[in-house]
Amino acid sequence: MCQRPASPTESDNGSKDSNETYVQIVTSGGRRIPAHANILASASTVLESIIDRPRKHRSSEKTIQILGVPCDAVEVFVGFFYSSKCTEEQMEKYGIHLLALSHVYLVPQLKSRCTKALIERLTIENVTDVLQLAKLCDAPDLYLKCMKLVSKSFKAVEETEGWKFLQNNDPFLELEILQFIDEAETRKKSCVKHMKEQSLYFQLSEAMECLEHICTDGCISVGPCDKEPSKNKAPCSKFSTCQGLQHSIQHFGSCKKRAKGGCVRCKRMWQLFKLHASICEAPESTCKVPLCR
Repeated sequence: MCQRPASPTESDNGSKDSNETYVQIVTSGGRRIPAHANILASASTVLESIIDRPRKHRSSEKTIQILGVPCDAVEVFVGFFYSSKCTEEQMEKYGIHLLALSHVYLVPQLKSRCTKALIERLTIENVTDVLQLAKLCDAPDLYLKCMKLVSKSFKAVEETEGWKFLQNNDPFLELEILQFIDEAETRKKSCVKHMKEQSLYFQLSEAMECLEHICTDGCISVGPCDKEPSKNKAPCSKFSTCQGLQHSIQHFGSCKKRAKGGCVRCKRMWQLFKLHASICEAPESTCKVPLCR
């Protein structure tokens, strides 16, 4: 358990510490936790404003009520002001409560610590509860992690009690989740489409380079008319598509269906020649690719 200050006692010179130095934190269970007013005020502007409120009776004891969370969670919360630390066990037990307290009382260091701890402990079973808290406590990193987990494992999340409770009590958040999942699917499809387009672009780019290589330098079985075919029968090491493209060129030159427009293979080869002609920047007399302008 976190350390907390002792109650006001006799000082070394025999005089009592002033009640102004201490406040009593009162929890839901009636537990009273003494704390130094200046430490609370320096850690939280909210607590500072509460401490600075005038009292009805000057001699009355200053108390601050922190209700709605377990007594031990409040004690860990107060202890954080003194040590700036929380153990893993405390985070395991009271992480959700501490996040709520750090948000309400504006303690950013503790809020950041709670956010990281809750992200590490996200499960299918607790994700909807943590998501609701993340939204209420304005914790965007935690909120996004929860949304991604729900989107990734939606079928499993749907079976949890937390999801059923959310459906019955927070339809707006349910709609928000479904919209996030829909947008994620749209982004995924768009990404797949973009990757396919990129792949097609690279394939066409390689085919263009390979076509120029065959028609200018010549390769295993196909080359320019003024140059003898290569005597090296090993597969071309420059392009992975070279051998297949050579076969297509040979087919294009001898196909009897081409004239009637009935050969799919020839149509593809014709499209490749047209594409080359549309982007070729070499003078007409120097380009050796067939049908180039």
